[in-house]
Amino acid sequence: MSELAARIKHEFMEILPPTIFFFVILHIVAIIRALTTWGTGISLPTSASVTITALILGKSVLIANMLPFINRFPEKPLIWNASWKTAIYTLVALFVHYLEHLYDYWKEAPGLVAANHKLLAEFNWPHFWAIQILLVTLIANYCVLAELARVIGRDKLKAMFFGPMPTKPTGQAVG
Repeated sequence: MSELAARIKHEFMEILPPTIFFFVILHIVAIIRALTTWGTGISLPTSASVTITALILGKSVLIANMLPFINRFPEKPLIWNASWKTAIYTLVALFVHYLEHLYDYWKEAPGLVAANHKLLAEFNWPHFWAIQILLVTLIANYCVLAELARVIGRDKLKAMFFGPMPTKPTGQAVG
């Protein structure tokens, strides 16, 4: 396998877990939003936009994990790193969530500043913060599992959750 193909495979395998996680939780959030706004006429994101957001957040996690300060407390109890990463990922999710709503207002406003002003004046903030609370809870779960995987190892964590993994052949000839 060429070096480029190996690098692409490595990047893909790194981005896959957070992307799948965010794909699932953002669809859960979209379903909750649909149920809580049923009959109000509020437009909701489509599955395609939720998928794109999941890809963006998955890549954001990959980029954030490369930052030197992301693994700030590796020698302390796991709650330190899990809480730190939860705070950082939550800020990213808050920013993306806000931009998603700003974009909706921008489609109707003459400019970005006017859209932001209209958003701040007219938006349903309790609903926004309810979704953020849900996201924080789900992101915290992701961070705890990611920290466990970092310390225990992915293979051992998989075996703990899904049963023993099949043993790899040793390459010895049977004779």
